[in-house]
Amino acid sequence: MSNLIRTIINNDNMEPLFKNNYMFFLKKHGELIAALLSGIIILTAWILEDKMPNSLWITSNLIAFVIGGFAKAKEGITNSIIYKELNVELLMIFAAIGSAIIGYWTEGAILIFIFALSGALETYTMQKSERELSALMDIQPEQALRLIHNKTELVDVEDLVIGDYILIKPGERIPADGIITKGKSSVDESALTGESIPATKQCDAEVYAGTVNLNGSLTVKISKLSKDSFVQKIMELVQSAQSEKSPSQLFIERFESKYVKIVLITVGVMLFLPHFLFGWSWTDTIYRAMILLVVASPCALVASIMPATLSAISNAARNGILFKGGVHIENLSNVKAIALDKTGTLTNGTPHVTDIHFAKEIDEHYALQVINAIEKESTHPLAQAIVNYTKEEQRRSDLLVENMQEEVGKGVSATIDGDNWVVGSGNFFNQRSDADWYNAIAEKLATEAKTVVYIAKNNEVVGLIALKDDVRNDTIKAIQSFKKAGIHTIMLTGDNETTAQAIAEEAQLDGYIANCMPADKVTEIKKLKEKYTHVAMIGDGINDAPALATADIGIAMGAGTDVALETADIILIKNKLKKITNAIQLSTRMNRIVKQNIFFSISVICVLIITNFFQLLDLPLGVLGHEGSTILVILNGLRLLR
Repeated sequence: MSNLIRTIINNDNMEPLFKNNYMFFLKKHGELIAALLSGIIILTAWILEDKMPNSLWITSNLIAFVIGGFAKAKEGITNSIIYKELNVELLMIFAAIGSAIIGYWTEGAILIFIFALSGALETYTMQKSERELSALMDIQPEQALRLIHNKTELVDVEDLVIGDYILIKPGERIPADGIITKGKSSVDESALTGESIPATKQCDAEVYAGTVNLNGSLTVKISKLSKDSFVQKIMELVQSAQSEKSPSQLFIERFESKYVKIVLITVGVMLFLPHFLFGWSWTDTIYRAMILLVVASPCALVASIMPATLSAISNAARNGILFKGGVHIENLSNVKAIALDKTGTLTNGTPHVTDIHFAKEIDEHYALQVINAIEKESTHPLAQAIVNYTKEEQRRSDLLVENMQEEVGKGVSATIDGDNWVVGSGNFFNQRSDADWYNAIAEKLATEAKTVVYIAKNNEVVGLIALKDDVRNDTIKAIQSFKKAGIHTIMLTGDNETTAQAIAEEAQLDGYIANCMPADKVTEIKKLKEKYTHVAMIGDGINDAPALATADIGIAMGAGTDVALETADIILIKNKLKKITNAIQLSTRMNRIVKQNIFFSISVICVLIITNFFQLLDLPLGVLGHEGSTILVILNGLRLLR
């Protein structure tokens, strides 16, 4: 170990590294270092006050003023010039200078020290929130093993294009978003989703940049460019959320400028009026005016909201919930009704075949071969599920499909071996009699929340295939938690009445609206807003985007379409509705802490002003009470990081 250390010390190439690390350390902790150094100088001057010349003592306090107050003075002056408004930082600088002018050097220096310390603490809150973003940046690999003609080459991730194949070995981080084409493994997605249990991934499963391949080699086909990856999208959303301010924060900032002007005018009056009105000495008058300048400053009030909001956003991002701004996390606890899409939100979004029925005279194996041959030409999700179910039949046949036609919303028709076959919904078969053999079966399947696909040969129904998109495992628990919170739940779906009713009953929803087109969902959201005032919409598809935009808060499932993700205000990285309950609880906690901070800060200001007016407050206690309250509200906001 000693040899290693010696090698590092003697290596000239290490100098830039140490220099860079040193500069990074100063940049990250500069405010805190300046505040602590200022405090040390103040403490030293106070202890040695009787043993050092007065000029040296004053010089020590001046140095403490400059070191501790430089950053805040620069910030205050710069902001005043840019925005042409007075601010809290200038109030503190005026108060410290005023204290020094009337001979209270130590008190003024302590004011600067505590003010600098509270500023450093607020900066720490910002950095703590940004640390989640930095962690995301660090987890995305810079290089990948690209496969070309069964050979691998190491390339930069930025050089990968859609359609490239990459090899990911066990233990490696996945460098880009893609689809698995070969292999099976467990993937740790906790860095993105907050889910500690690894997800099992195999062929056709999607994987994301930054997640870890645990125990199997995977071949992945790139589906997104590096700049469009899921982790990049998360980083952009977190950055946007950190810069967007809540209505409460905007109000406080508007209030701050007016309040500072009122304080300065009041202090100006206090510099003269008490001397003539109450007979105070000039020393007492100016002294009380300086104390008023200190205690009336709204530092604690200004710090009541932003640290708490940033802490809440950071907490949520760490647990798989992305807020696009403080306004949304503030408003979420006010939601009284939640509208939910069905497919991909309440359900898994991946239908599978559950039942199959054929007329007695039909050769089942041949019919399945025909169905497979027709459906494999379609891109509809139900068609893909049927193809997966009948893929064994495909291996035993090579049927020629002719005259294939697909009608949106109805189904597919084609000619095979001279016969006309149709695979589709009941809309294809309007001329049905009550005596048809399949009616009772179809009705029973529909009551079980299953989608029925009809098979017809030469205009005669010869079979039925039932498919079901299962309700998610956590859906019922999430709905129950919504109800406990007093939130009305309703499903908006394009499915028919029977299927919608069955799903609503299974998920234990308060209500449902069936046969909803995108415009219908918007109409229903508007009706809910009239009744419940604050309404949230949860969805994942392009057809949900208008409703997500119309709702007071739009919530998109992480696996949803890009349009839904762009439109939504909140994104669930892991498609778990239970996360909404956690987000509502976090919103409630944040609003409660903000109210505590505001009440506490205003109370402290009022008490300090009153006690100062009755000459019961000294400057040191005023400084301690004012700046101490600022530190306390910041620390209270930091509790939301847990």
